[in-house]
Amino acid sequence: MKKTAAWLVRYALEQLEIKFTFGIPGVHNTEIYDELEKSPLINPVLVTHEGYGAFMADAVSRSSDNIGTLVIVPAAGATHAASGIGEAFLDGIPMLVISGGVRTDSQFQYQLHDMDQHKMLEPITKKTFKVTSHQDVVSTIFEAYRVANEGEPGPVFVEIPVNLQLDKGEVDDLPIYRPEPVSLTHMAKQAITEAAQLLAQATNPAIFVGWGAVQATESTAAIAELLDAPVATTLQGLSAFSAKHPLHTGMGFGPAAVPAATNAFKACDCLLAVGTRFAEIATGSFGVTVPENLIHIDINPQVFNANYPAKVTIEADATFALAQLATSLTEQTIKAKRGDAIRQSIADDKQAYLDSWLAHHSGERVNPAHFFQQLRAQLADDAFVIADDGNHTFLTAELMPCYQAKHFFSPTDFNCMGYAIPAVIGAKLANPAHQVVGIIGDGAFLMSQTELFTAAHLSVGGIFIIFNDGELAQISQAQSTPYNKKTCTVLPDIKFQGIAQASGCHYLRIDNNDQVAEKLAQAIELSTEQHPVVVDVNIDYSKKTRFTQGIIATNLKRMKLPTKVRMISRALWRRV
Repeated sequence: MKKTAAWLVRYALEQLEIKFTFGIPGVHNTEIYDELEKSPLINPVLVTHEGYGAFMADAVSRSSDNIGTLVIVPAAGATHAASGIGEAFLDGIPMLVISGGVRTDSQFQYQLHDMDQHKMLEPITKKTFKVTSHQDVVSTIFEAYRVANEGEPGPVFVEIPVNLQLDKGEVDDLPIYRPEPVSLTHMAKQAITEAAQLLAQATNPAIFVGWGAVQATESTAAIAELLDAPVATTLQGLSAFSAKHPLHTGMGFGPAAVPAATNAFKACDCLLAVGTRFAEIATGSFGVTVPENLIHIDINPQVFNANYPAKVTIEADATFALAQLATSLTEQTIKAKRGDAIRQSIADDKQAYLDSWLAHHSGERVNPAHFFQQLRAQLADDAFVIADDGNHTFLTAELMPCYQAKHFFSPTDFNCMGYAIPAVIGAKLANPAHQVVGIIGDGAFLMSQTELFTAAHLSVGGIFIIFNDGELAQISQAQSTPYNKKTCTVLPDIKFQGIAQASGCHYLRIDNNDQVAEKLAQAIELSTEQHPVVVDVNIDYSKKTRFTQGIIATNLKRMKLPTKVRMISRALWRRV
């Protein structure tokens, strides 16, 4: 049979059950877009910028079982998308990137968009492919999908030259996609038995989970209950353990963590770490103390012993490994049972920390703890909450409990500002029956606010909450202590109402604590009617999070003495 590559792309994506693609049509991919428009399964979504389309695709992957997919033009489309591709790469999120390509049959040099995209994208993708024949289109996309999802997930890039899209070519058959089964290796099973013995013999075992354990929440809970072990999460893995569970302590476990976690992990003599790389944010700038008996489970063996040496390493999918570990633990005699004491201690610490926030006087601004208490009370347990990058990220992590797996996420290791507006759109498209809320700093909001036009055009009933303090707060706070000045972190006076109304979104303003409950109820009601809503919150950032306090102390401690003296001296001198 003879088919165009554009038709074959559509066929392959339908086989993979792709529901949405994100991107912008151009001269090198219009044939693909023409085929996508005919698809009964795939909805091609026009975005205002390919980078934000990549954030939408990222959110589809994080919030559903569907892989986020881009269809972009070569060169400029790829460079624009690179921020979102990089975010997915460092955060371990699968993404399928389909790009047009220049003609491979041209006699001319210097074609439009003619560049080596593969060299450019090599550092931020798991693999790139360039299709050279019609026969290879479907099999290449299937292989790209497999690579994107196997091991530690990530983005994969496929270039389809425009001449193959336009012209028909011979194809022997149309293969059917069949997923490959995953199971534990014999070595992993042996290591799990050793891990179970270490945990059972520990006096104060504890558990630390990241996004890699997000599909294994039931097994994590079973292990925690068998051991009476407190459970902390990374920022990215905040939803990997329900905040409703009495053994849940919060984000992190060192001096940059909330008191419930810091205290519960203080005497830890055996740590089970799952689906985490012990990266900078997860460890509070590497300020945690990890015991000698570290059991590290991850699907990517490169993370083992990178920052902290492990007694036992288990290369495996967390879903299978933790299920097996829970079974193995039932065959062990557990040395230490802490019963209700550890649960009560965690509950008391959580309440005391919340009380300290609620007691903080925010003046004419909105107290973050009061805001998040009202938001949590009014949202369904299965609502998606997405935090952008900034001071608001850690406020959300510390003060907004998450109850269900994959229902909170945030840009983490790549740390891209501007993530949340497009991510809310992607998550809402993938989960139309669920509430989806973005917590977005005013600076981050300005980066991607053009996608509000996309939200309004598609009638995406997301809620976009701006934490508005007029500054790039996380960095302005970091500047104020050592420099006693704020350079390029004070924003101009922005009329957010004008942006919201121009895009076709509803706009609500919350000036103080008294308005929070009513305005949030109004925003939720509007969103149920498929209206995107912008909520402008006059937030108080004067009280620092435990994370911010912790990393300042940790980073200062880690500095060389001359640097430390210079930093402290300059800070004191500028205040004289």
